Amino acid sequence: MPLIKVLITVKSYPNLTSHYDEQLSIAGFTEDGTFIRIYPISFSRKAYDEQFQLYDWVEVDLVRNTQDFRLESFSPKSPDTPIKKIGHVGMKDYWEERKNIVLKRVYRNLSNLLMESKHEAFYTSLAVFKPQRIIGFEIEEETRDWNEEKLAKLQEEKNHMQGVENPENPFQIMKKLPYKFSFRFTDDKNQELVLPIEDWELASLYWKVLKKQNEQKAIMEVRKKYLEYIRHSDLHFFLGSTQNMHASIKQPFTIVGLFQPAVPPKVIQGSLF
Repeated sequence: MPLIKVLITVKSYPNLTSHYDEQLSIAGFTEDGTFIRIYPISFSRKAYDEQFQLYDWVEVDLVRNTQDFRLESFSPKSPDTPIKKIGHVGMKDYWEERKNIVLKRVYRNLSNLLMESKHEAFYTSLAVFKPQRIIGFEIEEETRDWNEEKLAKLQEEKNHMQGVENPENPFQIMKKLPYKFSFRFTDDKNQELVLPIEDWELASLYWKVLKKQNEQKAIMEVRKKYLEYIRHSDLHFFLGSTQNMHASIKQPFTIVGLFQPAVPPKVIQGSLF
């Protein structure tokens, strides 16, 4: 398979509802506008955070992930396959170039998306979704530690994948966010939904502020940033599912990223006389 160019738009944050090899993944658009996910990602957590930024073009040798029924799922050809950064798409002209790539297919109706997600011809598990109306940004305190049973299960998966436990590469998982951040919104049929945001960018902002401030300040900064997106951008959601959730529940989607192009200022036509 020839090298594939992918514009990165999503970097996942671990949630323990997915398989071990799905804990770190990226998603983005090929040159023809196809929305795909890539996993497993073999580089370190630091590299995952710093090596690739959103809206970088990368080039990688990919194969269909035949262990995953979701048709958008691909894997690097081998564990050593490099993912090479070859460019970046900026924000010029109110994100015009980004919009030309990302907004080729936009869902506005939740029922239609869910129908596609369960139909064997599609099994749609990645989507760009435009909410009709955003009702609010919600914050809910959660448990501060990962579920021990789920952690143990992921450890077993890791050991099975590697054949033997490698003491030089111990099982690690990123810290669990102690709060759930969600958008409440409606679709074009006025169906209301609340979806959690499982986005690397949100988590990074929270942990970055927490290094210098307290929890309440970190929460306030996240809230401020996401309310700005609501007020000052043409906000779209990147929706995605994990393999486990997609197969087991009716509504498997979470918000795995945001697309927030700036809105051009309105031109006010003055009187000629």
